[in-house]
Amino acid sequence: MKYEHNQTTAEQDERRWQAVVDRDSQADGAFVYAVKTTGIYCAPACPSRIPNRQNVEFFSDGSQAEAAGYRPCKRCRQGRISLHQQQSEQVAQACRLLESSEKTPTLAQVASQVGMSAFHFHRVFKSFTGLTPRAYALAKRQQRVRENLTDQQSVTTSILAAGYASSGTFYASSPASLGMTPRAFRAGGQGMTVWFAVGRCSLGDILVAESSRGICAILLGDDAQALVECLQDTFPHAQLLANNADFEQRIAIIVGWVDDPESGLDLPLDIRGTAFQQRVWQALREIPLGTRLSYAEVAAKIGSPKAVRAVASACAANLLAVAIPCHRVVKSNGALGGYRWGIARKKRLLEREEKN
Repeated sequence: MKYEHNQTTAEQDERRWQAVVDRDSQADGAFVYAVKTTGIYCAPACPSRIPNRQNVEFFSDGSQAEAAGYRPCKRCRQGRISLHQQQSEQVAQACRLLESSEKTPTLAQVASQVGMSAFHFHRVFKSFTGLTPRAYALAKRQQRVRENLTDQQSVTTSILAAGYASSGTFYASSPASLGMTPRAFRAGGQGMTVWFAVGRCSLGDILVAESSRGICAILLGDDAQALVECLQDTFPHAQLLANNADFEQRIAIIVGWVDDPESGLDLPLDIRGTAFQQRVWQALREIPLGTRLSYAEVAAKIGSPKAVRAVASACAANLLAVAIPCHRVVKSNGALGGYRWGIARKKRLLEREEKN
């Protein structure tokens, strides 16, 4: 919030008062206002009840207000930093603690370290990151395993170095976290077999790939070779096999379904992603045909209303076009937003579904 040097005090105070009435967060840090009847000073965006104008005076900062005998407001973090900012810093501190600890600390230990109760910290952490502290710590440990495996450490050494008490604990969840066994991951997917085929549909070129667990990729584009290269980048050392007769039948089913999604798709899917991505993708699959949700609505749907950007990132990471309908997620103002397979395709998909 800017104030011109040639403004009179009355003009400046009038602008400041309007910022208080509007609860303008951009004015936080530019000044504080004090209420004579309560003896408290606040930041402009403080959620407290708006006082009567005649009881308000303004100061450049909290130090001036305190020198005048006012005490800081607790709701807006003493007029110096917003509650959202403080919580953001506390969550960031907790993330650093969870990432750097060899042994995962307890919820109570982390909460105490950042100055919150365990119950409140759990709720705040999930609202910012989309994950519980436990799930976040687990994801970081799994990430360390992936990094260690990439460095060609032995599988057992990689698992123990990442903070797992035993290899058995990790193996219980490794297929879900790596998308394959640790040894196959270290070899870049070597030992896996992925069948694929490229065809045409009403949206352009389409590549469909299938692992032993189900359909693992549905890629759309204008260049068939680029789609094959994308698949190769996703499974760099897996055995990629061109389509056979049985797989041709399945790709025909998928092409028909992409052109007519109302018919439904009854094929197993091999959905690979982080715990948070899995939650987002499950929420997307629950969006009815012909319906749109905003990124903010999806974030609220999965219980993480502040994780809007993370939801958008999960949509962008989706490899199963249309099967996980990220095209049904738009901006809060109704604009289409981004789409991995091109805005034109997103528009065509939405228009087609609305007609159905």
